[in-house]
Amino acid sequence: MNLTRDSEAMHALIAFGANLPLGGQSPAATLLLAAERLRAPGMTLVAMSRLYRTPCFPAGAGPDYVNAAAVLRVAGDVTPEAVLAHLHSVEAEFGRQREVRWGMRTLDIDLLAMGGLVLPDAATADRWRSLPPEEQVGRAPDRLILPHPRLQDRAFVLVPLAEVAPDWVHPRSGQSVAAMLAALPQADRDAVVPLEAG
Repeated sequence: MNLTRDSEAMHALIAFGANLPLGGQSPAATLLLAAERLRAPGMTLVAMSRLYRTPCFPAGAGPDYVNAAAVLRVAGDVTPEAVLAHLHSVEAEFGRQREVRWGMRTLDIDLLAMGGLVLPDAATADRWRSLPPEEQVGRAPDRLILPHPRLQDRAFVLVPLAEVAPDWVHPRSGQSVAAMLAALPQADRDAVVPLEAG
């Protein structure tokens, strides 16, 4: 799949996560329903990974997560900010409350990348990408950063993303999704396992 901008469209990479039930509905069911809600004017779901079970992060903070990744085809006149606003509206529909950074949630949807865009600029994106782990917990960007600053660090993102966009190349590091995943510790990769059907 060509994941670069053409004259009319761009592909957006999306990550999903959930570890709390919603009204008796399992996190896995929530993710599948949320994926359907991604379809909107100017946005078409073109690929969806399997669902994966992932240990809660930070470790011991709650139930295991269900994670997945998707690719959206986004019309050329749809901005990254509009895509993010749509993702936030889908999160809200499924009960997401942003009270604790990296806290448990009924649904989390992240915009990981849009084609090769770097936002708001290369220096800012690089600064957030290189933020030390101890500072990541207490600091959050006040604007959209693309690609997602933690993309290369998270097996729970890269394992499902490698199913749907293995050849997408990070515009700043020059590494593909497959290469970023291969660079992670084996234990991190092994901890992300396909969710059993049913």
